[in-house]
Amino acid sequence: MKTLFRGRIRWVLVAWMFVICAVAYLDRVNISVAGSHIERDFHLTPVQLGWVFGAFLLGYAVFQAPGGRMSDRFGPRRVIAVGTLWWATFTALTSLVPSGVAGMLAVLIGVRFMLGLGEAVILPAFNRVVAFWIPSQERGRANGWIFAGIGAGSGFAPPLSTWLLVHYEWRWAFRVCALLGLATAAVWFAIARNRPQEHPWVEPTEAEHIRSGLPQKTAAAVAAPWRSILGSRHVWAITASYFAYGYAAYIYFTWFFKYLNEVRGLDLKHTAYYGMLPFLAMAVGSTVGGWISDGLSKRVNKRVGRCLFGAAAMTLSGCFIALAMLAKNPYLAAVVLAGGAGTLYLAQSAFWSISADLAGSSAGSVSGVMNMGAQIGGAATAVLTPLIAGHLGWPASFLATTAMCLVGAAAWLLVDPSASLKTRTAAG
Repeated sequence: MKTLFRGRIRWVLVAWMFVICAVAYLDRVNISVAGSHIERDFHLTPVQLGWVFGAFLLGYAVFQAPGGRMSDRFGPRRVIAVGTLWWATFTALTSLVPSGVAGMLAVLIGVRFMLGLGEAVILPAFNRVVAFWIPSQERGRANGWIFAGIGAGSGFAPPLSTWLLVHYEWRWAFRVCALLGLATAAVWFAIARNRPQEHPWVEPTEAEHIRSGLPQKTAAAVAAPWRSILGSRHVWAITASYFAYGYAAYIYFTWFFKYLNEVRGLDLKHTAYYGMLPFLAMAVGSTVGGWISDGLSKRVNKRVGRCLFGAAAMTLSGCFIALAMLAKNPYLAAVVLAGGAGTLYLAQSAFWSISADLAGSSAGSVSGVMNMGAQIGGAATAVLTPLIAGHLGWPASFLATTAMCLVGAAAWLLVDPSASLKTRTAAG
């Protein structure tokens, strides 16, 4: 193993973070695919199902910053392993909640909330890995591959979950995800280390390549105080933009499958196929966006490569989503909406790259705050989408998403990629 990946251990860790992302989002999307069956078994209304979706996102949101701080303090190797074991356990428990019994809606909401707490630590801890393992000039590509796992796992969820629904029942989708989670946690703990100098497989040449590409502030051993993090206007600007990003992204993770099936009238087979498209587009968009962001940052500057590129991607996504509402053909609408998902994810790596650049040794904490914004946005879309659709129609729900994309694009323009927590007090 050491010989096979000589000089590329950092990319081995990136590859396994891709796998963990894929499994996590496979779990996250399968409840959307199984939503109609859960509604029927638990006798839920669409708004109550939105509460179940939102419970996960609420737990996921509130533990982002604490989870990031834990990875800064205890190291991402341990935090990612424990977090993955935690959410695998509560994924299994989701399948064990009995239906047809009074009060089980509250239990289901509670289980999903606890599952969200476990998954919350993963992405901030990933960013801590990136901050110490990936040179600044490679971070767009690294984050692009990591977050391509979101699209890969989410894209695989509809056909796998549909097959399990047809041949078994919805609960098996959660059991399979739980087993995959346990396996990924074990492999991660075996192959990962917190820093390159702690890893027995890292050779001197790779260690020097990593060290020479790290921003100076990453060398600091102590995380920045919360006063510095929460007092940074750049942290708040990127968090506001990621809130809007999360609002747009989670309409795909929560309501897209149901929208195709019940609103656009696609049967279960076609819904499974077309339901894959946005997530496959996310995987492509995330990877391509990482390369473009790194390339623009190197050839022009980070203002263009991170901020302006992120703003342009979110604007383009909003346009795709709005255009899809004009499509009468349901298949064309699904394809255009997939374009909205793919262009949205062009911006994904820019968010995480710039948060690592701004934060250095506080990358877990800062990205936790940033990602908390996205999850609050996701909880908002989980709850608000059916309410808006019920009063104004489904096109209004998606047009609200377009508006959020434009707000997120504007917030990108307030971020200065040359700032850092270390210089914030002097620079403003």
